[in-house]
Amino acid sequence: MHEARMSTATAANPLLTAWTTPFGMPPYDVVKPEHFAPAFAQALAAHTSEIDAIADNPEAATFANTIEAMELAGRKLSDVSAVFFNLSSAHTSPELQAIERDIRPKLATHYSSISLNAPLFRRIDNLFERIKSLGIDEEQTRLLERYHTGFVRAGAKLGDAEKARVAEIDKRNATLTTQFSQNVLADEQSWKLVLDGEADLAGLSPALRAAALRNGEETGQPGRHVITLSRSSVESFLQYSDRRDLREEAFKAWIKRGENGGATDNRALVAEVVQLRAERAKLLGYPSYAHYRLDDTMAETPEAVRGLLTEVWGHAKSRANEEREALQTLARAEGGNFPIAAWDWRYYAEKERKARYDLDESEVRPYLQLDKIVDAAFDTANRLFGLTFTEIPNAPRYHPDVRVFEVKGKDGRHVGVFLGDYFARPSKRSGAWMSKSRGQWKLLGKLKGEVRPVIHNTCNFAKGAEGEPSLLSFDDAKTLFHEFGHALHGLLSDVTYPSLACTNVSTDFVELPSQLYEHWLSTPEVLTKFARHYQTGEPMPPSLLDRLKAARNFNMGWATVEYTSSALVDMALHAQADPKELDITTFEAAELKRLEMPDAIVMRHRLPHFSHIMGGYAAAYYSYMWSEVMDADAFGAFEETGNPFAPAVAKKLQDFIYSAGNRRDPKDAYIAFRGRLPKVDNLLRKRGFAA
Repeated sequence: MHEARMSTATAANPLLTAWTTPFGMPPYDVVKPEHFAPAFAQALAAHTSEIDAIADNPEAATFANTIEAMELAGRKLSDVSAVFFNLSSAHTSPELQAIERDIRPKLATHYSSISLNAPLFRRIDNLFERIKSLGIDEEQTRLLERYHTGFVRAGAKLGDAEKARVAEIDKRNATLTTQFSQNVLADEQSWKLVLDGEADLAGLSPALRAAALRNGEETGQPGRHVITLSRSSVESFLQYSDRRDLREEAFKAWIKRGENGGATDNRALVAEVVQLRAERAKLLGYPSYAHYRLDDTMAETPEAVRGLLTEVWGHAKSRANEEREALQTLARAEGGNFPIAAWDWRYYAEKERKARYDLDESEVRPYLQLDKIVDAAFDTANRLFGLTFTEIPNAPRYHPDVRVFEVKGKDGRHVGVFLGDYFARPSKRSGAWMSKSRGQWKLLGKLKGEVRPVIHNTCNFAKGAEGEPSLLSFDDAKTLFHEFGHALHGLLSDVTYPSLACTNVSTDFVELPSQLYEHWLSTPEVLTKFARHYQTGEPMPPSLLDRLKAARNFNMGWATVEYTSSALVDMALHAQADPKELDITTFEAAELKRLEMPDAIVMRHRLPHFSHIMGGYAAAYYSYMWSEVMDADAFGAFEETGNPFAPAVAKKLQDFIYSAGNRRDPKDAYIAFRGRLPKVDNLLRKRGFAA
């Protein structure tokens, strides 16, 4: 009877049947919330059985029956998880949020049970001790090393009591970090600023007014102009609104996410997560969580990270103070008898840019149509790597706004599938990110042939009015190129083993492909071809291109202080040896005082809503700057040839960075591409802090 019920459930559940969609994509169009609980239950049970069979195998451990077997195990769980977590971040609902609160701790317990499985680790440890005599190739050696390191860092060498405590910590942290992200989204969804009449709309362009009207429709107030805490909405309002009182109201709501008291307040939650991380690190023999986290990165130590951030911090503060004086002078000239505050900075910076460079963002936006910038990202990938993108109109998608493309290589072979989800909506968390429904791998074993990736880019751009194109700021366009760089890292992956594929690399290396890709947006070859006026089709005038180039480091002190303060506070937070009785607000304020944070600038991400460090960037937010040291140097390899699309350099870039996954140590990968390691001087020059 039980088997009959299982068979019926499987037949009715699209997550548990073979996917006959184009290229085996997830059947997003027919998946419903009620499908996930039985799918997770069945996939978890199957993975547990597979792991037990490997751990209890009476035969001596071999690379094939242990490491390769683990790589093949849990495929259905990976598929179900990918579908679920793409939906829970990009198009969530109360039903999905309830499932997430239930499944996160269950998954944490499941994966802890694998990492702390003593018989399984004995097999891995035995293979690691014999690694030089196994006769395995370079990629297999790397995979075995990564498995061994991962198990040790997860606690596999601990005693039984310590293992049990690690498992408890992992489960509790999964619960807390899930609640954290849902609290931030709840605060973003619940706040709105209704603009009442022309006085409240002062300074806003027709495009921004249209976006505010659309926000009104989406938030249940049709016909009203509404500002939300979607980044594209609130930041544009702060940049252009003439109403200082309303800017202050919007800004304070933006920075107070997760800190409003009540059920969505994250302060105690963050404190507990930090305490649990520190306890876990101590159990594993590290003085702090930062030491634990960085021990398996390019940076290696908190001291190395602080060295980089501190060197940049001094330059950034000095430049930011100069910028503030210029804004203060401008405000006084307009009759503003007040010190520049954080809610004034974007507004007066836009005016200062106009005055200094004759450059107004509203002049740039008409030339940056979303569809054209997507085409520009595709064309750049074609010129560098020979990729082509063909839209699949009838492919399954989880929202009508999602666009789906087949990607082919220069030889015409299928490379993967790319999903672009570009517009803000209430069901989507803020920010921009790359994710995948499926990774790439070509392990020959029980499954023959190669598995090609399905990669997502998710952004939060403002949607154009009905019948009008969506227009981007230059920063928006850079964000699109950035995330597409991540996408290419997934699409071009060419490795054998899934654990080494795509973006499964060190956190302070993973931002290199994305940040490097941003450079091509600014090249004349790209802008001249794709930056065309949405009404006339005329290319961006050379004079405007020149002004954009001249202004590229405008306001760089503010931007660098905003980012670097967040990275320094993250590092200080996680470098504490014993963070008991931690008051997040007091800690943040004290650390910023110690850093002599400029009064008119606020951290890009304050601790109560710092989603990066509650996720994969804990003690690792520095990674963007660490990678920027490399990307500033890496693009120089093209500049030195005089051709931003130099074929020989592009081939090395693909071979050693974009397609190589985690086949080798990241330092070795960079040296293989560039011939040497980069220097911080390149970053300082890129940001305009050095000659």
